[in-house]
This record gives sequence, C-alpha cells and structure tokens, in this order.
Amino acid sequence: MNQTDAELAERAAKLFSGRVEFLKSAPALKFLPDPDFPEIAFCGRSNVGKSSLINAITGRRSIARTSVTPGRTQELNFFEVGEPTRFRLVDMPGYGFAKAPPKVVENWRRLVRDFLRGRVVLKRTLLLVDARHGVKPVDAEMMAMLDESAVGYRIVLTKADKVKASDLEQVVTATAAEARKHPAAFPQLHVTSSEKGMGIAELRAAVLADAEL
Repeated sequence: MNQTDAELAERAAKLFSGRVEFLKSAPALKFLPDPDFPEIAFCGRSNVGKSSLINAITGRRSIARTSVTPGRTQELNFFEVGEPTRFRLVDMPGYGFAKAPPKVVENWRRLVRDFLRGRVVLKRTLLLVDARHGVKPVDAEMMAMLDESAVGYRIVLTKADKVKASDLEQVVTATAAEARKHPAAFPQLHVTSSEKGMGIAELRAAVLADAEL
C-alpha cells in the first residue's frame, strides 16, 4: 500500500468509525430514497456473506442483518455514512435462492434490474463471490446484468479464510479470467474475510474512493 493508498485507508477508517445508520428498506422503486447522495451497492448470491461484509466494513456487529436462511433479504436496504451524510451503502437482495417461488424470483429480477438501470447516483456495485466456489452460473448472470446496465463493479471474493492457499490462488486466477470477459468488471479483485479482517481495510478505502468519484 503506497502513501496515497494508506492515506485513503486512514480516511475511510475514520469515516466508517463515525456515523453509519440504517435509513430505510425499499421493496419497490417507488420507496427509494431521494437520489441526494452517491451510492455504493452490494450484491451477491444468497448466503455469500454480504451482511457480514457490510458489518465488517462499517465496523458494526449487526448493522446489516446476518442470516443462515438464504434469500431473507428481499428489499433494497439503505445505510447512510458520515455526519453530515457523505454517501449511502445499498444492501441488495441476494440471488440464486433455489427454493423461492417463481413470482418472488421475477419480482427480485425486476427490482434489481430497474434499480441498476435507473439509479443515477449509483457509483459502483460490489459483486460478492464465495471464494470456496468461485464464479457460479448465477454469478455470471448477475455480471451480465451489470454489464447490460453499464454499472461498473468490483468483484469481491468472500470467506477467503475458509480456503487453502493453493485452492484460493486457483479461484482468484479463474475469477480474474472471468472478469476479463465482462466490460463493466474491474480487473482488480478484492480477496476478503469478514471473520479474519482480511482485505477489509483495502475494500473500505475502495468504497470511499468510488463514492468520491
């Protein structure tokens, strides 16, 4: 980490140690908050560790609810960062829940697609991929949706502490190769563990940098 990166990481740590508050949930676009601030969205397959990652980045234990039940979050959840507010984090509903009724899946698809295409203040999306499994077909579908929406996104590998170093290296290589096929994907990957704190400071700094674009 060079001096500029270190300074950014320090600013990000200070910012997130201050005010971070839940704002509202939006089950449909008409419930979205006014587009007054930059937004950084988090998306990923159900049970990928999205809530745990948001908790780790914000330094909170439970600002985002964690659940062992896949598909629990079916709304867009908004959190405000900073006093006064500097930007918002958006926890998007998880995808890939096999047991959900078709109508629920279709509602999810419509909500997410319309949000991605129409949210002018959306600066970046973080696409979370489980390091134990790598990019699955449902992840590739989400990447395609982000490409079509022209939303730039960072790929974040989660639960990296659950994988042997040699296996993790293979997953990183394969994920980077997949990212190169997608025009809206950043080439740089973020390898993280919410439990061990791996990569959290760097990702927190990246979130701040994206919000300030």
